[in-house]
Amino acid sequence: MAQVTLTNVKKIYPGGVEAVKGVSFDIPDGGFCVLVGPSGCGKSTLLRMVAGLETISSGEVSIGSRVVNQVEPADRDIAMVFQNYALYPHFSVYDNMAYGLRNLGTPKDEIDRRVKEAARILAIEPLLERRPKQLSGGQRQRVAMGRAIVRKPQVFLFDEPLSNLDAKLRVQMRVEIKKLQRALGVTSIYVTHDQVEAMTLSDKLVVMNAGQVEQIGVPADVYKKPASRFVATFIGSPPMNILTGAIDGPGIVALGDAIIEARDLSENLPAGMAVEVGLRPEDVEIASEGAAGSLPFDVEFIEELGATQLFHGQLSGLPFIMQAATDTVAAQAGRVWITVDPDRVHVFDPASGTRLGRM
Repeated sequence: MAQVTLTNVKKIYPGGVEAVKGVSFDIPDGGFCVLVGPSGCGKSTLLRMVAGLETISSGEVSIGSRVVNQVEPADRDIAMVFQNYALYPHFSVYDNMAYGLRNLGTPKDEIDRRVKEAARILAIEPLLERRPKQLSGGQRQRVAMGRAIVRKPQVFLFDEPLSNLDAKLRVQMRVEIKKLQRALGVTSIYVTHDQVEAMTLSDKLVVMNAGQVEQIGVPADVYKKPASRFVATFIGSPPMNILTGAIDGPGIVALGDAIIEARDLSENLPAGMAVEVGLRPEDVEIASEGAAGSLPFDVEFIEELGATQLFHGQLSGLPFIMQAATDTVAAQAGRVWITVDPDRVHVFDPASGTRLGRM
């Protein structure tokens, strides 16, 4: 196992297109880091640079104490699990898992021991003589992970490995991946555009946008205290509501005619300054009319989701969503009054998108 360190890593393609813009972070030995962001944000390019499948324009990638910029992929002691599984169709499951070890000249009895141990861990022992075409998507993914496990690498790299699976199987497989990584203790980097996957799998979350890092942190901290409007709206489902407001005083924001408290708001902002106010749908509660800090919310329709409901409508003339339990009493359409905990009010600079929080 090994720590992975990226120091000011850049990727510039011919023509000056900068796909990755000076990314720096480290993953401790045995840590599980997830790179998350929209398509085209540079996360897969960054993973491929760690793997050695893309050249690094500048900066350094270290695995353990060794800088690997000029090291061939096969010599980096990493194992990669791809989106498309990359299994040999004419090989059995056993031979797919053993292939890399045979190329390394591993003794036959050691190959057999490692393949059978990995098959036991992944519960695919009955499948060892089958071909990939005889397997389900989930079984193929287990074989791909088994091929990585038998290598006993210093680092696992996962490139959107669950994107080809249906929703139910994705949930099952992400639980299995997390359990497997914890059991093996191998440093792992996982790329996904799915923020639910990112939140549930990672020890360290790296949110990327347009080639650069927007925020790094523990998933719960990123969710509770997003560093920018982009992070606030990308992490969380349904996404955070963003409303236009203005500073009304220290820790106070005006939303139209309504006033709300924002305890994390910087105290040095001038009154009248335009801001954007972020309210998560699940942080909003129905209140009695005229209650302190209450806001008028015009409900247009209610979306039933089983355990919860989504109330869609307008707040201060802007689209707004509130999430509540199914037993919440509210009219199917019409005005209700809502409140939000002042500790859960997020305020951003409209120009830069950065959080206007206390230092």
